[in-house]
Amino acid sequence: MSELNATAAALLGLLHDGPATGGQLVAGAGERFGAFFSVTRSQVYRELPALSKEGLVRLGKQGPRSSQQYLITAAGKKAFKTWLSSEAGPDHLRSPLILRLVHAGSLTVKQRSTLLESARASYTQQLDEAKAATKAADGPYAKAVAEFAQAQAKAALKLLDSIPQS
Repeated sequence: MSELNATAAALLGLLHDGPATGGQLVAGAGERFGAFFSVTRSQVYRELPALSKEGLVRLGKQGPRSSQQYLITAAGKKAFKTWLSSEAGPDHLRSPLILRLVHAGSLTVKQRSTLLESARASYTQQLDEAKAATKAADGPYAKAVAEFAQAQAKAALKLLDSIPQS
């Protein structure tokens, strides 16, 4: 594999913790990366065979209901380390909320109000979760990421507060 994409790198990073099935990787990504880097089930099941073909992961034990464990190989560890220490490049924000807000003029007042209320509730919950994650953070990197999550949720709430209701 010439260059890892971010999803492949995320999976290899998670597999450093030990063997995991695709479903466990999806759940682990949600827990570890939260709102910063989403990994869908379809992405995981598309990447795992490609990583296996490249020799970066290998098949492990077959579990219940034909679930398949994957293990990172030495080549996978090396590829991940190379990716980790390479230039990160620009971040890309993909926010369905902001996309909707850009087009909010096409909504009725009631639809806009519903959108804003729903988003406000979601970001308030994210802020609460980020505060809890900051308190529970194990180490300076996890704490810094949790603090960033707080700042992001606060910024989103500030954006929502600036949108006119009518």
